[in-house]
Amino acid sequence: MVTKTELCAFSEQKIYPGRGRRFAGKDGKQHNFFSNKVRKLYHRKIKPVKLTWSLAWRRFNKKIKIDDLQKKRTKRTTRIQKAIVGLSLDDIKRRKAESKEDRDKKIDAAAKEVKERKVKQMQAKKAEKAKINKATNVQKPVKSAPVAKGGKRK
Repeated sequence: MVTKTELCAFSEQKIYPGRGRRFAGKDGKQHNFFSNKVRKLYHRKIKPVKLTWSLAWRRFNKKIKIDDLQKKRTKRTTRIQKAIVGLSLDDIKRRKAESKEDRDKKIDAAAKEVKERKVKQMQAKKAEKAKINKATNVQKPVKSAPVAKGGKRK
């Protein structure tokens, strides 16, 4: 059977069952203390790094090795490209490989095409209006010049 031990909040020594004291601070955190000596030092706000018998001092002065867990390096993330909705992976790669000039040429060509399409539509509308005007061919009455009223002033 394995006994459950806790670590002292101050000296970081193991606390076996039936030993030590627990302190609940105003912030709600619980601190376990190994002995009365440690508890009193904690309440006097003495730093454990200043005490040569504490593990904090031994770690700070490199008397013990730091856990290998802290030294473990994280794996580097590998970048993976995936297709987006509406674009396949080949299209994405082709667009990345394009130079800025090629892209600008394509944009200009597309804009030119849109302009040409609009011009054709406008010409079609004008032709349609001309047909309608010829078909009706109604002459508008011409207004004569307004008659001047009053004196000689013009």
